[in-house]
Amino acid sequence: MADKQYNIHPANRLETIQEYYFSRKLKEVAQMNAEGKNVINLGIGSPDMPPSTETLEVLNKESLKPDVHGYQPYVGISELRDGMAFFYKRWYNVNLDPKTEILPLIGSKEGILHVTLAFVNPGDKVLIPNPGYPTYTSLSKLLGAKIINYDLMEDNGWQPNFDELEKMDLSDVKLMWTNYPNMPTGASASLNLFQKLVNFAQKHNIVVVNDNPYSLILNEHPISLLQIEGAKDCCIEFNSMSKSQNMPGWRVGWISTNAQFIQWILKVKSNVDSGMFKPLQLAAAQALHNNDEWHQEHNINIYAKRRNIAEAIMKTLGCTFDSTQVGMFLWGRIPDSYDNVEILTEKVLHDAKVFITPGFIFGSNGNRYLRISLCAKESQLDEALRRIKTIL
Repeated sequence: MADKQYNIHPANRLETIQEYYFSRKLKEVAQMNAEGKNVINLGIGSPDMPPSTETLEVLNKESLKPDVHGYQPYVGISELRDGMAFFYKRWYNVNLDPKTEILPLIGSKEGILHVTLAFVNPGDKVLIPNPGYPTYTSLSKLLGAKIINYDLMEDNGWQPNFDELEKMDLSDVKLMWTNYPNMPTGASASLNLFQKLVNFAQKHNIVVVNDNPYSLILNEHPISLLQIEGAKDCCIEFNSMSKSQNMPGWRVGWISTNAQFIQWILKVKSNVDSGMFKPLQLAAAQALHNNDEWHQEHNINIYAKRRNIAEAIMKTLGCTFDSTQVGMFLWGRIPDSYDNVEILTEKVLHDAKVFITPGFIFGSNGNRYLRISLCAKESQLDEALRRIKTIL
């Protein structure tokens, strides 16, 4: 029998996106390492430190029990939701009903999909920051939304320009994504900014979604959008255990908002996934009670030492940066002598064997910037600095 010829094509939606930059680039880095080139990865924000000892002890103890391996509630176990409500009260003085105003997620990235599916019809508009987290754009495109970028500029402290926003055609805009403390720029929010965002949401009948995983990292004054009166009625806030509890691979995040929004998002989520492994949830609940000393050491002290070396790397590269940045990255502007950022980051990768993220992946307003991750040991950062000095 002659071979049958197939003519299969992927869905048209795949034409709207590319493979995630880090997925592609880390393959290249892995190949370089396989060739013995020993690349130092200062690209991604994956905490290299472990969770607290108490967190791991709970996971180990609970996972040995014979009756914890079944399906779990779609809304998460009560201990986890209680821990998330405790976290918001402790750090932001925000009261949340753990039964109705919190929804655990298998990572915040999943939540971007669920929220968009819950609120945005194909053809509706979504406001997305430039620069901003690429997943806001890619998932919106996959779901058929129209992307409306709004500018974040260095001369405005990487804050939205509300005068420019008011001049836009905001008809059919359903969501506005914000991310403070900001990634990639490290810009802090203020309660004044959050008040403006709530006012904007209320005026234009838009749901503002603030992605807030970095508020404890190198930041002495963490704040939440939900501290603003009325925010819970029109806004959603994401939080995550990946950064502040050193648990990126555990994939535990959550949404905080009003009970109606939670129910709409749950309609989507309950049709897409099931609950997380119970011992993991119990361990995550424990992590949400990490003491002040643990947070000071892991979220402030260690990153502060690493930040000093990252600043020296930036200066060696000839980059300028804002020393008031917070979070687990350092964002800097490249020298005018380079035509574009990739010339510099590729030189650093292939000549110094150090991977640094070019800012263009976050949007056109990042074209002349680069980002250094602090998720590497001081010895690795020191070695990266030594190598870069050698090639420049």
